[in-house]
This record gives sequence, C-alpha cells and structure tokens, in this order.
Amino acid sequence: TTAPAVLAEAPGRIRRLTADKGYDADWLRTDLREKGITPIIPGKRGRKRKIRYDKRRYRERWRIEATFNRLKDFRRIATRYDKLARNYVSAVALVAVIAFWC
Repeated sequence: TTAPAVLAEAPGRIRRLTADKGYDADWLRTDLREKGITPIIPGKRGRKRKIRYDKRRYRERWRIEATFNRLKDFRRIATRYDKLARNYVSAVALVAVIAFWC
C-alpha cells in the first residue's frame, strides 16, 4: 500500500507523520504539506540538501515500533486468520488489552 492511499483512508485529521528514511521523497513531503501534515522524516544519507525534522519527536518512534512488535507476538494477529476486517480489528483490540494489561 502506498502512503497516499493510506492517508486517504485515515480517519480524522492527521497533524504529523513520522516515518523512517525509506520514506524520504520530495513528492511525499510536498503532498503531506499540501494536506497540512507535518512530515517528521529524516533525509537519506546521500541527499545533497539537508532535511530539517523534529528530532525529539522522531526519537519517540520506537514506541510505535515496539507496540506493533508486541502485538505480533500473538499468532492470530501476525497471521491474520480472520476473514472479516471487523473480526480482525476486534482481535487486535483484545490482544492490545491483554498485552498491555499484564
């Protein structure tokens, strides 16, 4: 799935998008700014012009990565056995409660 497709389906207003260097593209940054979204994406090493980004917010990205890794500890979520999206979302919600309650 491409980033613009995901952004088009996102519920509510998005203020910031944090991503890694793999998403460093001028067209993506332009598209995000046109939609009023602040990109927090570091530039790739070979870039001629340095990219400024909020380093403090970028350092918090590990929390999101750790959350997804914790959810994937549960086999049902990692392999998506459910056929219906609503059942899958319910399973993710249940696993999130179990994973972070304990």
